[in-house]
Amino acid sequence: MSHWFVAGNEGPGRPVASLYSRCGRCGTQRDLNVLHPQCVPGVVRAESPVVPHTGGMRQNPTPVIPLPGQESVWEYPRPPRVEASKERVRIFLGGELIVDTNDSVRVLETSHPPVYYLPRSAFRPGVLEPAAGSSFCEFKGTASYLSIRAGGTVAGEAAWFYPRPTAGFEILADRVAVYPGRVDRCEVDGESVRPQAGGFYGGWVTDRVVGPFKGEPGTLGW
Repeated sequence: MSHWFVAGNEGPGRPVASLYSRCGRCGTQRDLNVLHPQCVPGVVRAESPVVPHTGGMRQNPTPVIPLPGQESVWEYPRPPRVEASKERVRIFLGGELIVDTNDSVRVLETSHPPVYYLPRSAFRPGVLEPAAGSSFCEFKGTASYLSIRAGGTVAGEAAWFYPRPTAGFEILADRVAVYPGRVDRCEVDGESVRPQAGGFYGGWVTDRVVGPFKGEPGTLGW
Protein backbone atom coordinates (compact mmCIF):
# COMPACT_ATOMS: atom_id res chain seq x y z
CA MET A 1 0.00 0.00 0.00
CA SER A 2 1.47 3.35 -0.95
CA HIS A 3 1.92 6.25 1.42
CA TRP A 4 -0.89 8.79 1.22
CA PHE A 5 0.27 12.35 1.35
CA VAL A 6 -2.07 14.68 3.17
CA ALA A 7 -1.57 18.39 3.73
CA GLY A 8 -2.73 19.43 7.18
CA ASN A 9 -4.73 17.48 9.72
CA GLU A 10 -4.56 13.73 9.50
CA GLY A 11 -7.11 11.16 8.55
CA PRO A 12 -7.28 7.67 7.07
CA GLY A 13 -6.78 8.82 3.98
CA ARG A 14 -6.86 9.45 0.39
CA PRO A 15 -3.64 9.14 -1.67
CA VAL A 16 -2.95 12.59 -3.05
CA ALA A 17 -0.09 14.66 -4.39
CA SER A 18 -1.70 18.08 -4.03
CA LEU A 19 -5.08 19.62 -3.31
CA TYR A 20 -6.25 17.96 -6.47
CA SER A 21 -4.77 14.98 -8.29
CA ARG A 22 -5.78 12.57 -10.99
CA CYS A 23 -7.32 9.28 -10.00
CA GLY A 24 -4.78 6.56 -10.81
CA ARG A 25 -7.54 4.20 -11.84
CA CYS A 26 -9.95 6.23 -13.93
CA GLY A 27 -7.70 9.21 -14.72
CA THR A 28 -10.15 11.93 -13.78
CA GLN A 29 -9.42 14.90 -11.56
CA ARG A 30 -10.57 14.38 -8.01
CA ASP A 31 -11.23 16.42 -4.89
CA LEU A 32 -9.45 15.07 -1.80
CA ASN A 33 -12.76 14.73 0.02
CA VAL A 34 -14.39 12.70 -2.78
CA LEU A 35 -13.87 9.06 -3.68
CA HIS A 36 -15.00 7.90 -7.09
CA PRO A 37 -17.53 5.11 -6.41
CA GLN A 38 -16.37 3.29 -9.52
CA CYS A 39 -12.83 3.23 -8.16
CA VAL A 40 -13.63 1.63 -4.80
CA PRO A 41 -12.15 -0.65 -3.57
CA GLY A 42 -9.40 -0.18 -6.15
CA VAL A 43 -6.29 1.69 -5.12
CA VAL A 44 -6.17 5.32 -6.17
CA ARG A 45 -2.58 6.33 -6.81
CA ALA A 46 -1.17 9.80 -6.31
CA GLU A 47 0.02 10.93 -9.70
CA SER A 48 -0.21 13.73 -12.26
CA PRO A 49 -0.92 16.60 -9.88
CA VAL A 50 -2.95 19.40 -11.37
CA VAL A 51 -3.42 23.01 -10.41
CA PRO A 52 -6.00 23.48 -7.65
CA HIS A 53 -9.13 25.33 -8.67
CA THR A 54 -11.65 27.27 -6.60
CA GLY A 55 -14.86 25.82 -7.96
CA GLY A 56 -17.18 24.87 -5.11
CA MET A 57 -14.81 26.16 -2.44
CA ARG A 58 -15.94 28.62 0.19
CA GLN A 59 -12.85 30.79 0.28
CA ASN A 60 -13.93 33.26 2.95
CA PRO A 61 -15.44 31.46 5.94
CA THR A 62 -17.11 33.59 8.59
CA PRO A 63 -15.88 32.43 12.00
CA VAL A 64 -18.46 31.95 14.73
CA ILE A 65 -17.80 34.31 17.62
CA PRO A 66 -16.92 32.19 20.66
CA LEU A 67 -18.80 32.65 23.91
CA PRO A 68 -16.95 32.80 27.23
CA GLY A 69 -15.21 29.48 27.80
CA GLN A 70 -15.27 28.55 24.12
CA GLU A 71 -12.50 28.43 21.53
CA SER A 72 -12.65 29.34 17.85
CA VAL A 73 -10.84 26.93 15.56
CA TRP A 74 -9.97 29.98 13.47
CA GLU A 75 -7.72 31.15 16.30
CA TYR A 76 -5.75 27.91 16.20
CA PRO A 77 -2.39 28.17 14.38
CA ARG A 78 -0.95 26.40 11.36
CA PRO A 79 1.42 24.59 11.87
CA PRO A 80 -0.73 23.24 14.67
CA ARG A 81 -0.16 23.72 18.38
CA VAL A 82 -0.06 20.83 20.84
CA GLU A 83 -1.19 21.21 24.42
CA ALA A 84 -1.77 18.89 27.35
CA SER A 85 -5.30 18.49 28.70
CA LYS A 86 -6.70 17.10 31.96
CA GLU A 87 -10.22 16.68 30.61
CA ARG A 88 -11.70 13.28 31.31
CA VAL A 89 -11.80 11.27 28.08
CA ARG A 90 -13.78 8.05 27.78
CA ILE A 91 -14.22 5.84 24.71
CA PHE A 92 -16.72 3.02 24.22
CA LEU A 93 -16.83 0.24 21.62
CA GLY A 94 -19.04 -2.82 21.47
CA GLY A 95 -20.85 -1.55 24.53
CA GLU A 96 -17.65 -1.66 26.57
CA LEU A 97 -15.49 1.06 28.10
CA ILE A 98 -12.04 0.84 26.51
CA VAL A 99 -10.47 4.14 27.63
CA ASP A 100 -10.93 6.28 30.74
CA THR A 101 -8.16 8.83 31.22
CA ASN A 102 -7.39 12.39 32.28
CA ASP A 103 -4.14 12.39 30.31
CA SER A 104 -4.55 13.65 26.75
CA VAL A 105 -2.81 15.93 24.30
CA ARG A 106 -4.86 18.11 21.95
CA VAL A 107 -3.55 19.03 18.51
CA LEU A 108 -5.03 22.37 17.49
CA GLU A 109 -4.90 23.41 13.83
CA THR A 110 -6.60 26.23 11.94
CA SER A 111 -10.16 25.33 10.83
CA HIS A 112 -10.08 21.88 12.48
CA PRO A 113 -11.69 20.79 15.73
CA PRO A 114 -9.12 19.37 18.16
CA VAL A 115 -7.65 15.91 17.75
CA TYR A 116 -7.13 14.13 21.07
CA TYR A 117 -4.07 11.91 21.51
CA LEU A 118 -4.28 9.44 24.39
CA PRO A 119 -1.55 7.31 25.99
CA ARG A 120 -1.41 3.86 24.47
CA SER A 121 -1.33 2.55 28.05
CA ALA A 122 -4.75 4.14 28.69
CA PHE A 123 -6.43 1.67 26.31
CA ARG A 124 -7.71 -1.57 27.76
CA PRO A 125 -5.11 -4.29 27.08
CA GLY A 126 -5.64 -6.16 23.84
CA VAL A 127 -8.08 -3.76 22.16
CA LEU A 128 -5.57 -2.17 19.76
CA GLU A 129 -4.52 -4.17 16.71
CA PRO A 130 -2.17 -3.20 13.86
CA ALA A 131 -3.94 -2.18 10.64
CA ALA A 132 -2.61 -1.87 7.11
CA GLY A 133 -1.59 1.40 5.56
CA SER A 134 0.09 4.64 6.48
CA SER A 135 -0.30 8.34 5.74
CA PHE A 136 1.92 11.39 5.84
CA CYS A 137 1.29 14.71 7.57
CA GLU A 138 3.51 17.58 6.53
CA PHE A 139 3.77 18.68 10.16
CA LYS A 140 3.82 15.49 12.24
CA GLY A 141 5.35 12.89 9.96
CA THR A 142 4.24 9.39 8.93
CA ALA A 143 1.26 7.87 10.72
CA SER A 144 0.44 4.18 11.15
CA TYR A 145 -3.08 2.85 11.68
CA LEU A 146 -4.77 0.64 14.25
CA SER A 147 -8.03 -1.24 14.45
CA ILE A 148 -9.92 -1.49 17.74
CA ARG A 149 -11.59 -4.68 19.00
CA ALA A 150 -13.99 -4.82 21.93
CA GLY A 151 -17.34 -6.35 22.84
CA GLY A 152 -17.39 -8.51 19.73
CA THR A 153 -16.98 -5.44 17.50
CA VAL A 154 -14.02 -4.56 15.30
CA ALA A 155 -13.60 -0.93 14.23
CA GLY A 156 -11.22 -1.09 11.31
CA GLU A 157 -8.57 1.63 10.97
CA ALA A 158 -10.30 3.52 13.75
CA ALA A 159 -7.11 4.94 15.26
CA TRP A 160 -3.66 6.16 14.28
CA PHE A 161 -0.33 7.06 15.84
CA TYR A 162 3.06 8.48 14.90
CA PRO A 163 5.88 5.99 15.54
CA ARG A 164 8.48 8.71 15.00
CA PRO A 165 6.85 12.14 15.19
CA THR A 166 8.79 15.05 13.74
CA ALA A 167 10.57 17.73 15.75
CA GLY A 168 8.14 19.80 17.77
CA PHE A 169 5.62 16.96 18.02
CA GLU A 170 7.65 14.51 20.10
CA ILE A 171 4.94 14.61 22.78
CA LEU A 172 2.76 12.50 20.44
CA ALA A 173 5.09 9.52 20.72
CA ASP A 174 3.35 6.54 22.39
CA ARG A 175 -0.01 8.26 22.00
CA VAL A 176 -2.99 7.18 19.92
CA ALA A 177 -5.78 9.22 18.32
CA VAL A 178 -9.24 7.77 17.62
CA TYR A 179 -11.86 8.61 14.99
CA PRO A 180 -14.97 9.35 17.06
CA GLY A 181 -17.26 8.29 14.24
CA ARG A 182 -15.80 4.76 14.15
CA VAL A 183 -16.50 3.76 17.74
CA ASP A 184 -19.70 3.70 19.79
CA ARG A 185 -18.98 6.92 21.60
CA CYS A 186 -16.22 9.27 22.70
CA GLU A 187 -16.75 11.58 25.66
CA VAL A 188 -14.92 14.66 26.90
CA ASP A 189 -15.85 15.60 30.46
CA GLY A 190 -19.12 13.70 30.02
CA GLU A 191 -20.10 15.33 26.72
CA SER A 192 -20.56 13.05 23.71
CA VAL A 193 -18.21 14.01 20.89
CA ARG A 194 -19.51 14.73 17.38
CA PRO A 195 -17.14 13.58 14.61
CA GLN A 196 -15.65 16.13 12.24
CA ALA A 197 -17.58 16.05 8.98
CA GLY A 198 -16.38 14.33 5.85
CA GLY A 199 -14.98 11.10 7.28
CA PHE A 200 -11.47 12.17 6.27
CA TYR A 201 -10.26 14.10 9.31
CA GLY A 202 -10.31 12.96 12.91
CA GLY A 203 -11.34 16.06 14.87
CA TRP A 204 -13.51 15.93 17.99
CA VAL A 205 -16.34 18.47 18.01
CA THR A 206 -17.64 19.51 21.43
CA ASP A 207 -19.44 22.56 22.77
CA ARG A 208 -16.04 23.91 23.79
CA VAL A 209 -15.15 24.76 20.17
CA VAL A 210 -16.88 26.76 17.44
CA GLY A 211 -16.29 26.77 13.69
CA PRO A 212 -17.16 26.58 10.94
CA PHE A 213 -15.08 23.41 10.62
CA LYS A 214 -13.19 22.06 7.67
CA GLY A 215 -14.69 18.85 6.28
CA GLU A 216 -18.08 20.02 5.06
CA PRO A 217 -18.62 20.22 1.28
CA GLY A 218 -16.90 23.26 -0.19
CA THR A 219 -14.29 23.60 2.57
CA LEU A 220 -11.34 21.88 0.89
CA GLY A 221 -9.38 25.12 0.51
CA TRP A 222 -9.65 26.11 4.17
